[in-house]
Amino acid sequence: MFGSLKQLAMRKLMEKMASNALSGDATSAAAEEGAGALIESIKAKLGAGGIGEVQEMFKGENLESNGLFGEAKQKLAAVLESKGMSSEEASAEAERTAPDLVAGLKEKFQSTEEADKEFSLEGLANLIPGGAGDLLKNANAGDLLNAAKKLF
Repeated sequence: MFGSLKQLAMRKLMEKMASNALSGDATSAAAEEGAGALIESIKAKLGAGGIGEVQEMFKGENLESNGLFGEAKQKLAAVLESKGMSSEEASAEAERTAPDLVAGLKEKFQSTEEADKEFSLEGLANLIPGGAGDLLKNANAGDLLNAAKKLF
């Protein structure tokens, strides 16, 4: 699933960044690196027991207060700057792009289409090293059920 999620993120980034100041090749490379950084951030959050933060980001609510979303914007800005944008341009591009990226990912996680069934937070948790059992070992059943109810 992480591969599919990365491909989706790359497509969304390419669509949104198509008219930026970078060349086509630099934009493509930035989209690939930015998508990879997002996936690594999600893996790290899940691995550290931050499933709530991942859930909130995929709900698309209160994004500005979501640490994972903020981290994604910072990493995207750093990638864009490394490809040749000024710091100001890169930050502005990340500010414009990140919300649309999350919205596109949110659609997949909320989709009931058969083609999108692999996009689930349960599936993400099962793919991280140690599996969902290690990730959730300190949570009780009531907390897990309440979190699942609030997911979407």
